[in-house]
Amino acid sequence: MIRSFFAKLTGDQKRTLILCAALVVVVWAAYVNHFHNDFHFDDFHTVRDNIYVRDIRNVPRFFTNRALLSAQPDFAVYRPVTAATLAIDYWLGRGLNTFWFHLSTFLWFEVQLVLMFFLFRRLMDMASGTDHRFLWSVSSNTWTALAATAIYGLHPAGAETVNYIIQRADLFNTLGVVASLLWFIAYPAQRQRLWFMLPALAAYLAKPPALVYPLILAAYVFLFEQNADRRKWPIAIRIVGPALAVTVVAAIVIQWMTPPGFIYGGASPWLYRITQPWVALHYFVSFFLPLWLSADTDWTYVSGPFDPKALAGDLFLLGLLAAAYYTARRREMRPICFGIVWFIVALLPTSLAPLLEVTNDHRMFFPFVGLALAVVWSLRLAASRYGARLASGRASAAAGIAALVVVLAAEAAGTHVRNNVWRTEDTLWRDVTIKSPRNGRGLENYGIQFARRGDYVTALSYLERAQALDPTNPLIEMNLGMTLVNMNRKAEAEQHYHRSLELSDSPDMHYLYGNWLYYQGRIVESQQHLEAAIRGNRLSFPARMLLMKIYSDQGNIFELNRLFEETIQMAYDKEAVERFRAERDRYDKKMKEAMANRRAAKTGNKLDTPEGLTREAAELCSAQKYEDCLSTVQAAIILRPNYAEAYNNKAYALLAMNRLDEAIQAWQEAVRLKPDYTIAKNNLARAMEDRRRRQLATRMMR
Repeated sequence: MIRSFFAKLTGDQKRTLILCAALVVVVWAAYVNHFHNDFHFDDFHTVRDNIYVRDIRNVPRFFTNRALLSAQPDFAVYRPVTAATLAIDYWLGRGLNTFWFHLSTFLWFEVQLVLMFFLFRRLMDMASGTDHRFLWSVSSNTWTALAATAIYGLHPAGAETVNYIIQRADLFNTLGVVASLLWFIAYPAQRQRLWFMLPALAAYLAKPPALVYPLILAAYVFLFEQNADRRKWPIAIRIVGPALAVTVVAAIVIQWMTPPGFIYGGASPWLYRITQPWVALHYFVSFFLPLWLSADTDWTYVSGPFDPKALAGDLFLLGLLAAAYYTARRREMRPICFGIVWFIVALLPTSLAPLLEVTNDHRMFFPFVGLALAVVWSLRLAASRYGARLASGRASAAAGIAALVVVLAAEAAGTHVRNNVWRTEDTLWRDVTIKSPRNGRGLENYGIQFARRGDYVTALSYLERAQALDPTNPLIEMNLGMTLVNMNRKAEAEQHYHRSLELSDSPDMHYLYGNWLYYQGRIVESQQHLEAAIRGNRLSFPARMLLMKIYSDQGNIFELNRLFEETIQMAYDKEAVERFRAERDRYDKKMKEAMANRRAAKTGNKLDTPEGLTREAAELCSAQKYEDCLSTVQAAIILRPNYAEAYNNKAYALLAMNRLDEAIQAWQEAVRLKPDYTIAKNNLARAMEDRRRRQLATRMMR
């Protein structure tokens, strides 16, 4: 079958196929050391902690329920295609095996490169024309397109996207736009049916920046099909109109599915936007000298429109626009113009929407497609026009090939190095502290790596440096608290816990503080914070697990069962369901053993009924055997969860054990179960008044 396929190919087709295979192999060699790299950044809440990607049956639901796209609903931006691929990778790898996630990303990257090669060659062929007057023949466009694609595919900046699993969304953006444009060019007869929009639609649902595609399509139509004739703009708009309409509908759906009140993160939209031309200049320079790549930069806004950096960025942008205008006028230069337009348009989404980070190196992935085309075609033209003057054609070609090999080898080496940087959280954040020393988050995350190894002194030094740079970051405060706890400095730790909650009333802060309180034996306070965590984020499964344990220990069967059933309904992952069932079974077993022990030791005519156990508990309380009283009344509650009298006796035992807050909760439950229960209502009122007096006395002592 393979032989017959090759037999049907022409010589040019065979050569093209071999060149594509060579491209795939060379790029694979550069990335061979990245397939087992760890999760990083947003991978944690979108992949590792998101139980919904663990069941491939959720794939259709990703398109209708944005809450399933992240373990943190506030950050569940609508990217269903990306989430669907993550679920498939989890299924293929039978778990959180990063190899399968990286393999999937990389295979799509290779597909993108092959399509880019064909797109570039098409554009170059159209620019060359049949009456070309270049040094090389039209067939040389194959080699030029291959060089441009290889320079892009091996560029170290690409590693910032390929290594970052959730940012495969940038890759899908680029792949979708490239595929859609190539389809539009290669099959003009299908344009009316809009089949060429299918890859673009997939890109839109992978990440919204792909919505700029109609602008790129319009630039192509105007430059290459309308011969850059300004009088034909209406024709170009009419051709692009259907694609624009589909894009507008997609944009409306995406906006509708975006969480209400979603904030991108920029502190000053105005300063963010006037900084972006300077950022674009940084990206442009990084295409030629990628020496400052950082996974998390420490860039800040320019001070104003007359800041030297802002002015330099503005001049650069004006220069780009002038170059685009100049190169649009001549057919052979139009790939340069188109590449420049692609570069600018692809940067628009991250330049106009004020994001948390002023710059981020994975944002270069989409714009660099255009820059690779423009730069390599410029060099092609220069070599065509001036190379023969400097040396013979053969010598010039040899020099060009040697220079290209050196550039590609340097890029591959740089990519290999960046892959090693992304290997673990430790290697990544160490690199960030070196490249971006004024990044508080970088110092914080690197400090956490020391804490995980038990080196709390070093961890504390990094966290304190992070706090000095970013004093309003609640996570830094929380991590300072956790580190100080491990250094047995609990009073200082709690101050940082409180400070973190002052800075952010977020579910994560409540869970982390509640978790610490639980292990300090402060169960009531822990319960309050865990309940707050779940109110803020119903997908906070760690908080749910710990809260179920608290309800279990309290014998609060009603709340335990309610929380358990609610969690089961949300847990579409078999492993999570079994874990929750095991927690409830553990509680049931414990209570049954306690009841069996009492039954064996029982004397007299007392019966193992809820009423008999409640009477027995009352007798034990009268005998001041409060621990026995509590365990006995809990046995009554397990037999009859809605038994108000049992909760009343439980509250007596808790009050006698100086556990006032828990006693109040028990009386509240008794009143809830039996609203006309006068004894419990009176006891609850007295307990509430007692707590109020205690709190007042405490404030007066302060």
